[in-house]
Amino acid sequence: MTLDPTRLPDDIATLKALLIAEHAARVASDDRAQAAEARALDLDAEIANLKLTIAKMRRETFGTSSERSIKLLDQLELQLAELVEKMAEEKAAAEIAAPVVSPSSTSHKPARRPLPEHLPRERLVHPAPMVCPCCSGTRFRKLGEDTTETLERVPARWKVIVHVRERLACRTCDTIAQTPAPVHPITRGRAGPHLLADVLFGKFGAHLPLNRQSDIYANEGVDLDISTLADWVGASAATLMPLRDAIEKHVLATERIHADDTTVPVLAKGKCTTGRLWAYVRDDAPFGGAAAPAAFYHYSHNRDGAHPEKHLSAYTGLLQADAYAGFNGLYVTGRKPGPIVEAACWAHGRRKFFDLAELQKAPIAMEAVRRIDALFAIEREINGQPPGDRLAVRGERSKPLVDDLERWLREERKKLSSKNPLAKAMDYSLKRWPAFTRFLDDGRICMSNNAAERAVRGIAVGRRNWTFCGSDAGGQRAAVIYTLIETCKLNHIDPRAWLADVLGRIATHPANRIAALLPWNWNGPLCAHINAA
Repeated sequence: MTLDPTRLPDDIATLKALLIAEHAARVASDDRAQAAEARALDLDAEIANLKLTIAKMRRETFGTSSERSIKLLDQLELQLAELVEKMAEEKAAAEIAAPVVSPSSTSHKPARRPLPEHLPRERLVHPAPMVCPCCSGTRFRKLGEDTTETLERVPARWKVIVHVRERLACRTCDTIAQTPAPVHPITRGRAGPHLLADVLFGKFGAHLPLNRQSDIYANEGVDLDISTLADWVGASAATLMPLRDAIEKHVLATERIHADDTTVPVLAKGKCTTGRLWAYVRDDAPFGGAAAPAAFYHYSHNRDGAHPEKHLSAYTGLLQADAYAGFNGLYVTGRKPGPIVEAACWAHGRRKFFDLAELQKAPIAMEAVRRIDALFAIEREINGQPPGDRLAVRGERSKPLVDDLERWLREERKKLSSKNPLAKAMDYSLKRWPAFTRFLDDGRICMSNNAAERAVRGIAVGRRNWTFCGSDAGGQRAAVIYTLIETCKLNHIDPRAWLADVLGRIATHPANRIAALLPWNWNGPLCAHINAA
């Protein structure tokens, strides 16, 4: 604010009083600013610490299982959001209370991430003043312009598309000509592809149950019953089934797959039972493979080993999984059509030692964790390299560590009772030692099964929202849509954009060219591609 000299008093005593009052106000303002800055530094440090903790948990390879860590991660992210909101509120309050400063003030401006380049820009020009504030002149020359970008989101806009098909009569023969009726994405209902994609992704990607989606749409002025939305989900799952089957075929064609399962509460005759969703993942990137990553899911009403045997009945190759006994039928000698070779997960084995090291501070458990971490450190160095290169490094650096670890574990195991928790942790690995050490003989094998654990993580998050599947058929539909959404994510494709485009085209798309619609072959708009970072 500019000080007007003509409004200042002329006597010295009054001027001194004003100067003293202004000085006192400035000192008080500085004190408040220092206190606010100290508080902001404390909040910054706390926020940075939380961000670091969350980042470590997200990229943690050997910690607690994904399902058990989900709850803690959610709590940390909620706590982080609360701190950021609190800090923003305090800053805004301080800015409102602070005196207005001139634009020439050299205040610190925080670095901000640039807004996405692919978003459309709407130019809003704020006209410059037409009269000079200094001399009241009206003649100007343009020196340039300053721009400031603000990210905005346009609320959902509903519309009804009216398809008009004109009928024409031939003047010569009176034949009536008319364009065929447009094909809807699903045979039942009048929902457009974008609306169907929104419902599917809302339920299985954003974990919004259909009743909540129905409430949201009602608030926007469109009443859609839950039964209507459910009908759309079922019809869409059936329509998209050829794509789901093509993804499964692609996954089973690889040399190595990851497998895992997770629980799914299912409503049955007035009570909840526990079903399972089985995830099978193809990810060739760790050994330099060029094939697209993908995942497919199967639902079953229980965890019987017959289910993975059926799912993988046509598969031969390497299977990376935990030590679940239900997979044992896949590893039997003489299996038809060919062998499945077990590759155990070192992250599971490490986890048993880590729990004892963390909770009981057991020295032997801490030493076991340290030795296994040394192996994982080597793996991080060779991730993405061809199988031969990985195998050479493992033979030179990892094998001596593994051999020494085995000798040490067996020696320590002899000193322990079989009822000792540490003995049980050792037995988990030692009884399966050939499966654990198989990565030393095959460069395609990873040390962990994290690819499959990541594939079931979203289900663990979602089931807290949608509570249960309505039936076994609902579990099977979930398996279909999860297959499509997870495969899109693995290929850095926006699932919602892909679903909308595919649902709009699949009804008239040639069946023998279904591969063109798969996520890794799909060429959607730029905004549909997720930043891989």
